[in-house]
Parts: sequence; structure tokens; C-alpha cells
Amino acid sequence: MTTPRWRLILNGKSAGNDDLRSAVGHWRGQGVQLEVRVTWEEGDAERYVAEAIDHGVDVIVAAGGDGTLSAVAETLAHRDEPADALPSLALVPMGTANDFATSAGIPTEPSEAFALIGQVPARPIDLLRVEADGTPWWCANLASGGFGTQVTVETDAGLKKMLGGLAYVITGIAKLGRIEPITARLSGPDFSWEGGFIALGIGNGRQAGGGQQLCPQALIDDGLLDVTVVPELDGEVAATLGQMLTGGKEAALERVATRAQLPWLQIDAPQALTLNLDGEPVQAQRFRIDCVAGRVRMHLPADCELLAGQG
Repeated sequence: MTTPRWRLILNGKSAGNDDLRSAVGHWRGQGVQLEVRVTWEEGDAERYVAEAIDHGVDVIVAAGGDGTLSAVAETLAHRDEPADALPSLALVPMGTANDFATSAGIPTEPSEAFALIGQVPARPIDLLRVEADGTPWWCANLASGGFGTQVTVETDAGLKKMLGGLAYVITGIAKLGRIEPITARLSGPDFSWEGGFIALGIGNGRQAGGGQQLCPQALIDDGLLDVTVVPELDGEVAATLGQMLTGGKEAALERVATRAQLPWLQIDAPQALTLNLDGEPVQAQRFRIDCVAGRVRMHLPADCELLAGQG
């Protein structure tokens, strides 16, 4: 039987974690050839992924937050080989916000996260390919725009539970007062929206920003991206939100947002706008975002809610 070969790519900020060290020792004791690479500066993850592929590694384990996952997934996505010819991907959540891992149900305990590699075969998952004024990017979890990209808002837990994923919008309005909307035109197959928005989510995954569920129905293996647009809040819309805050009607909040599921989306803006791609701010006037089906293979819990048929 061939010796399993895994490569751990670890965000340098988490390099001293004893639980992770113990998990690595355990799997080495089980006969896995497990080498560790630590990222220190920009470009390290990409270089280590390329090295792992050259070495014939079976599984690349990203240890870090959404940014580390995205850097590893992006490097795999840039390759010419199809997903089944590349190493599979696993995640040990070690970031501050771990939004993808939270939505996917990946355990935060390193030993349990590692165990998924042996417990469940890797499943093909989608990635978002983003062109920003012609420059290519990849996104594993979520692209977001609007005030949520600049402001981290502490949302009241009770309000969040009652109103769902867009509750942070309300909290933000209460704290910040007037939010300047971003003007843009969004278009896709049988979809068109134009106006000013204060929050935009384009999801492969469901949440960003430490628990803000912008795309609560998103799946990572359906070949579609989920779009949520929260329009400028004035007049009747603001009144609706005011009622909702006092009445606690989740449906009222949902009526404010426009949602769509599309294979691709184009965003055109009169001025450059910022999209956060898994936490990486990218500015452009035109974004073209495509959902690329099954671009990488990933080890996820058998009951992962982000997989079709599991939610």
C-alpha cells in the first residue's frame, strides 16, 4: 500500500499551536508522510502549493482562516490540470473569523479536522472566478461589497437570531447613521438590477465578516453563485426596517433584499468599487464573476450543509 503523502500549509500566525503540533505528530505516527510549510509573507502559499504538486502530494491541508484557504484554493484553481488530477484540499480552521469552516461544519479542533481526511472522500466543490477590470482572481468562500467591507459591526445576538443573516445591516445603520450607497448595475442570465446598494454578497459559501450570513441558501457544489443585494435604505424601505426592528418580522427584512442564483454575474459601476474576495479587498469598475463547477476536491463533513442534498 502506498504511503499517504500530506502537506500542511500553515499560516505563520498560528505556528505555535500545541494542538496542531499534537495532531501532526499523531498522523505521522499513523504512517502518513506529513510535511509542514509555514507561510510568512505574500506568495508563500502559492509557492508551497506548487511545490506540493511537484512532489506528488495526495492532500494539501490549509491551516488558517478564510484567507489561507483562499490562497491555497486559488493556486490549485490556476493550474491547467483538472480537479481529479490535483491534490485534494482539507482545512484546519485557525483564523479569527473561519467563516467558511463555520458554514461547512468543519471542526475547529485540529485533530478532528485532520480526521475528516480519512473519514470522508474528497468532494468536488465550486470556486468563483473573478475578473476585476480584466485581472483574474479566485474566491473560495464569498465576495462582498458595501459598508460591510469597511466596517465590522457587533450585532446583538438576540437580534441576529430573530432576524437572520442581514441583522448586521440594521445594527450598522443604528450605529453609523446614514450609509452612503454604492451605485452599480448588476446583470446575469435573466437577471438585472440597477441602483444604489449598501450591502452585496456573492456566495459560493454563505457567510463572511465573522458570521454575517449574506447568502444563507448558498451551496458549494451546485454550479451556481448566490447573489444578495441590499438596496439603499430610504423612504418606504427605511420605514419597513423600522417596523421590523420593533415587530421582529424576519419576512420584512427579506423583502428588502434582492436574491438570485446565477451561473455568472457582471457588475458595472460608474466609479471603482471594492469587493472583498475572502477578505482581500479588490477595486474595479467592472467585475465579471463566474461559478466554476467542481474546480477543486475538498474533504468536508458527510452532513455538510453547503453540499446539495445535505441542508
